[in-house]
Formats: sequence, structure tokens, C-alpha cells
Amino acid sequence: MTFPYVVRRGDTLHRVARRYGMNVTALYGANPHLKEHSYLYPGQIVHIPVRTASRYVIQAGDTLWDLALRFNMSLAELQAANPDADPRRLRIGQTIVLPVSKGLSIVETDAEYGYAELKDDLDRLLATYPFLEITVIGQSVLGKDIPAVRIGNGPREVHYNGAFHANEWITSLLLMKFIEDYASAYAGRKPLRNRDMTALYEQSSLWVVPMVNPDGVELVQQGVTPGHPYYKDLLRWNYDSQQFSRWKANIRGVDLNDQFPAHWEAERDRREVTGPGPRDYAGPAPLSEPEAQAIEAFTRGRSFRLVMAFHTQGREIYWNYRGLEPPEAEEAARRLAKASGYRAVKLSGSDAGYKDWFIQEFGRLGFTIEAGTGINPLPIGQFPQMYDEAVGIMLEGLKL
Repeated sequence: MTFPYVVRRGDTLHRVARRYGMNVTALYGANPHLKEHSYLYPGQIVHIPVRTASRYVIQAGDTLWDLALRFNMSLAELQAANPDADPRRLRIGQTIVLPVSKGLSIVETDAEYGYAELKDDLDRLLATYPFLEITVIGQSVLGKDIPAVRIGNGPREVHYNGAFHANEWITSLLLMKFIEDYASAYAGRKPLRNRDMTALYEQSSLWVVPMVNPDGVELVQQGVTPGHPYYKDLLRWNYDSQQFSRWKANIRGVDLNDQFPAHWEAERDRREVTGPGPRDYAGPAPLSEPEAQAIEAFTRGRSFRLVMAFHTQGREIYWNYRGLEPPEAEEAARRLAKASGYRAVKLSGSDAGYKDWFIQEFGRLGFTIEAGTGINPLPIGQFPQMYDEAVGIMLEGLKL
């Protein structure tokens, strides 16, 4: 037995499944035709399997908050599964959905992670851990805010970022899960991986920009419809394909990690990509794109001891740039490699990246972290191992 659901703007298979407390496999079972298409579109009908065990009839005195506690789930999960239920006006006899929950954790790590999830999780993290600081460093081409999160109040400033490349959205999830684990450990005065997080909080200030390229991430996960302002251009740049899973660039077809004034011309000429496309187009000039401008201005506005740009894949750490890196860079990379099991690699023949620019401009520690293995976008099933390795790098970075 199923009931119909009308797809809304911004829906993906994973978001619909999460809303109704099931996995994507269950949705495919009720909608076998969905396997033939990568994306949902507004107005499309999706059939939702009815599971009587996942429903609850409201009793006198019930509130969503009490029910979330009773059934060991977050309030946000319960609200997401019941978007039409007014939490201030629950009716006795009303039936609500009880989603399958992973417990009271905020950042869910078993489904694709996009801009909508990022915004919701940031709101929930701030409500749970008010010592976090969240600010906006700029906007994307399409006007989406690019948020930054600060945790810690120490004098040693450190910066991590993710999702420069659209189909590497899993790096945003790595960073957001680390923020939650760090905040939870600090609030509970508990260690994280045997590290004293209270001491790290007082010694360092970690600034995280989890998603540099929100427009591109949405394109990878949601595709494009005729109402999109770049619809015709994107199809042309993507060789008339409606499949955008391999897209790395921003919404204007510019590779944001080839945008920085660190021998930009050399990288442009090496790439030999002369116009917008899924990857490797360096743009018409350095810092032509608002996302690159935002991260550049943000970096100039702080005094970061080190930066890390998280990418996928390869399980490698790049630590040098044209001999401009500080003397301690190689040893620092070895420490990060030991903490993660990754290889520290001395890279050549690459320019114009964020890490390259930071080393050239400031002469301080800069790293590109290539997490995981495989073909981008990496499967979400790889996340537990990726996080287990990456969290060692993130913790060590606070000590370097």
C-alpha cells in the first residue's frame, strides 16, 4: 500500500526518503521507474510505501518534543517527517509519521549531503551548542549564503574547507560531522579520539567553511529544469547531457580550485580548457567567481596558522608549492599522514589552487587533503572509513 507524494522544488530521492523515515531502496521498490532517472522534478508523483509500524496517534498532552525524546529521535527528524503538522496545534487523534532515526545526533551520515541539509544542520547545531559562531562569508553565483563556523576561542587560528568541487560534496559531510563531534565532546567535557577537546578549544580557533560551492552541489544532486537561469547554458556546457553527477565546477562552469592568483596563467594553459564546462576551466581571470572571491577575502581577513582544503579522492596529502612552503611543512605532512594512514605527497605541475595561493601569499602551512578512493562522487557507504581517517587529520591540524 502506498500514498502519493508531489515532489517539491529542492527534493531529492534521499530527502524524500528521509522525510518519511525510510531508505532509498524502499522508494525504488514502490517506484521502479525512478531507477531510470537520476533526478526528481517539481510536480512529479512519487509513491510512498505505508508502514503502519512507523505511525503514531496523538494522545492528550503530546508534544513533538516529548515524542522525539520518547522515541529517541531528534525534533528536527520528527518535524521533517511531518511537514504539515503544526507543532503548536497537535490534534488528539491526529496521525503522525515516526521516522527511522539514527538517534539524537544532528548530522546524518548515511545519505547524500546538500545545501538544504547543511543549512538545517547549522541551525540545529547552533541551537544545541550556542558557543558555536556562525557567519556568512559571501554568496554564490545564484545568491546562496556561504556559511563559516567557528569553534574554539584560542589564539591559534586554523581553517578547514570543503566542496570546492561540486561532486565532492561528501567533504562537507566530513567537516560537519567533525564540528558536531567536537562540539559534543567539548560540551560534555569528554575527549575525542583521546584528545582533550577543552584544551584544544582554549588553544585554537577553528574556522570551517563546509561548502564553498553550494550551487554546484545542488546541480550534482538535483539536476536542472527549464526554469533554472542557466538551463540552456548548463546543458550546452555538459555536452547536452542531463546527467550532472560528474560536475565539479560552479554554476557558471568554472573550476573554483583553479581560480587563485598563484601562477594562474600556467594552470590555465596546462588545462587547455578554453570555456565553461564540468571541470578544469580556470575562468576568464583569477578570482572571477564570487565563491573564490569570498574564500579569498575571508582568508585575508583572518590570521590562519594553517589551512586545509578537503577534496576527494586518493587518500593523499599535498603539502608543498613551488618551494614556497615553510621549512616545517614536510614534517607536518608526515604527522598528518601518520594520524590518518594517508600518503604525504610532494606535488609538482599544479597551480592556482587555494592551498597553492595560501602558501605563496602567506608562507604558512597549507594542505590539500584527498579523502577516500574511487570515482567521484564517492558512495556514501564509504563515509565511515573516510571519517575515521579524516578525523585524525582534523584533530592533528589543531595541534600543528
